[in-house]
Amino acid sequence: MSDVFEAKSDAKRLPPLLKLVLELGPLALFFFANAYADRFGYAENQRIYVATALFIVATVVALSISYALIRKLPIMPLVSGVVVVVFGGLTLFLQNDMFIKLKPTIVNAMFGLVLLGGLYFRKPLLEIVLDSMFELTEEGWRKLTFRWALFFFVLAILNEAVWRTQTTDFWVAFKVFGIMPLTIAFALAQTPLLLRYDSSKKPEEA
Repeated sequence: MSDVFEAKSDAKRLPPLLKLVLELGPLALFFFANAYADRFGYAENQRIYVATALFIVATVVALSISYALIRKLPIMPLVSGVVVVVFGGLTLFLQNDMFIKLKPTIVNAMFGLVLLGGLYFRKPLLEIVLDSMFELTEEGWRKLTFRWALFFFVLAILNEAVWRTQTTDFWVAFKVFGIMPLTIAFALAQTPLLLRYDSSKKPEEA
């Protein structure tokens, strides 16, 4: 791959468990705040706004911790965090939860378009987007990038279908118990491709 990708292998990285906590922690807080805010004196129709406010704060804190530890911000959490702050802020300012519900659609569609654009210009950007440690051949990166681009579009469509047809509580639960398992299952399903196109393997033949 290019020198940019090769240089990434020497960059500081968060421990996998801490990275998972920093990425999923704000989402978990969002879910629990929406589910139980009324028990702390908030009106039931205000739960989503309390959850959104905490989501914004938790996202900023998580990004700050990540930067403090490794002196860089991974692209995907950074872009997602910016959209959370902007659309979460609009949700609170206008008291309209449509904006926070649009956030997953916008983020996933954006990543899908960026990945397809990278493929068009023959610059697979998936490793940068996912802050990946994989070492793949060029063909492997192209195939994996195309799959993830399609998956991001599927997530965007699913989010649109759910928030436009279901209750707010259902949508929040879907973000945690629907999107995350789907993403993990999809990532695991790419294992055969990762193994097949692993560029770190050296030919055994003489």
